[in-house]
Amino acid sequence: MPTPNLHLKARDLMQTRIVAVTRGYSAREVAILIHSGTCSGVPVIDPGNHLIGIVSEFDVLKALVKGQDLQALKAEDIMTPHPVTVEETATAEMVINQMIEHQIIRIPVVRDGRLLGMVSRTDLMDQLIDHHLINVYGG
Repeated sequence: MPTPNLHLKARDLMQTRIVAVTRGYSAREVAILIHSGTCSGVPVIDPGNHLIGIVSEFDVLKALVKGQDLQALKAEDIMTPHPVTVEETATAEMVINQMIEHQIIRIPVVRDGRLLGMVSRTDLMDQLIDHHLINVYGG
């Protein structure tokens, strides 16, 4: 089995077709985006495309447990500010270590604070695990 290339760069692993919202976007609409399965976390950006936060499934659940009305809130009200990020030149190993350390399943990729893309656990698995496996189920 070949060893995984942990030196791949975040820019080569990231998805660039992502959904992002601005701070004033409805928290309810963000929750609907997440619940629809379109994404499991939504970056929050300012007009200059600077990443200012992220709304995850946990952020939505926390707001609900607090009894907050998502209809009355904005993305900035429920987001996690200053999310963990990596630069586009970070290696796969660095991305994985950040995910493990912070117990997150996706990580924004930035250049000078501007959002470029996202790397998820699935993106890493797709790139690092040998796809030429034969799966045999049953007896």
